[in-house]
Amino acid sequence: MLDDPRTRRWIQRAGMAVAAGVVVSVLLGWRLGLTVAVLAVIADVVRRSRKDSSVAAWQKSSAAERRTEKQLKALQRNGYLVLHARAVPRDDDGVSDGRIDHLVIGPSGVYAIDSEKWDKRLPVRTMSHLKLFHGPFNKKDRLDEARWEAQMASNILAEKVGFEVPVQPSVAIYGPSIPWKVMRVRDVDVYAGNRARAYLRRRPTILTDGDVQRIFQAAEDALPPKYPN
Repeated sequence: MLDDPRTRRWIQRAGMAVAAGVVVSVLLGWRLGLTVAVLAVIADVVRRSRKDSSVAAWQKSSAAERRTEKQLKALQRNGYLVLHARAVPRDDDGVSDGRIDHLVIGPSGVYAIDSEKWDKRLPVRTMSHLKLFHGPFNKKDRLDEARWEAQMASNILAEKVGFEVPVQPSVAIYGPSIPWKVMRVRDVDVYAGNRARAYLRRRPTILTDGDVQRIFQAAEDALPPKYPN
């Protein structure tokens, strides 16, 4: 029982709460001490929930990947399955880091989502659906990375399942304001990070439940975790 991380966390919370409550009780009375103990537990639960992630490398409150992961959990009830931080081959030019942040497989298709945290002080804009800028910086490398990783996943999955598996690349941006809902730039969908879930909703169904399960199983087998436990 003590080997369960959740049990250990609750034991730690209880110990912390008791210690805080005893100190305050001695100084200011037992009622206030009890209140402080309860508040200490609540604060710890909230703090840890903000860091919760199935990928150890993402367990920090500022991780853009963790924020997208949290949104995607809600789509499971709609038949979507998600794999996080999966490895794909790198490109020869060093554009890709060889990782798909979120591979989403569901009734409406397969998506490779790249979560990005950018400086909120700089505006984001596009030029003729061919260029993406963050302030003065051309973000062509981010688009090339997303497109490469999606294509690699598509090739690998198609070989595994025996039929074509188009994978739509996208970039979910956190930080700066995005002046559109979804914009396709160089074949990559670009949108504000907090719209990741909405981006996948209300799309036409093109895959059966059997297709979804088959592709998901192929992805689990053929695309290993980037950060093995």
